Amino acid sequence: MDKKVGLWLDRNKAVIVTIANKTEARRIITSDMEHYVLYSTVVPGDGSPENLRDRRFWNHLGEYYEKIVAHIRDATEIQIFGPGGAKYELQKHLENEGLARRIVSVEEAEKMSDLQIGIKVQKRFPTRSRFDLSGMNAASSPTGGEQYPNKPLRAEFIG
Repeated sequence: MDKKVGLWLDRNKAVIVTIANKTEARRIITSDMEHYVLYSTVVPGDGSPENLRDRRFWNHLGEYYEKIVAHIRDATEIQIFGPGGAKYELQKHLENEGLARRIVSVEEAEKMSDLQIGIKVQKRFPTRSRFDLSGMNAASSPTGGEQYPNKPLRAEFIG
């Protein structure tokens, strides 16, 4: 199956748009990172309370990225976009999982609505329109009540 995924993410939320079999599905994954604060940039190991909290922060963030990877692992093409460094952290996670060749772009993007995210992904991975009759021949022309031989693109919201 040809599964293409575009996702917008920051450290708090990921919106994953999947296009497969001319069907679009959306999934939102939250990190619950608002409960975690990064206190220092010191390498963990000196035993201070701040370093322990930092280690918890990075571990929790790693679990968030693992949830995302679990949903996009079988994609043939992956588009990543969003603000800040989360997109690069996810890219590194995908590289460590051996999925780097599937990444087609990593782009900067500001905060976007779910609709804007879906439109951006559809522009990157366009599907053949039900109004595009260029691939039809006389034997496959619509007859009777069948106006469009292809299924229309429909959205399924998963949450």
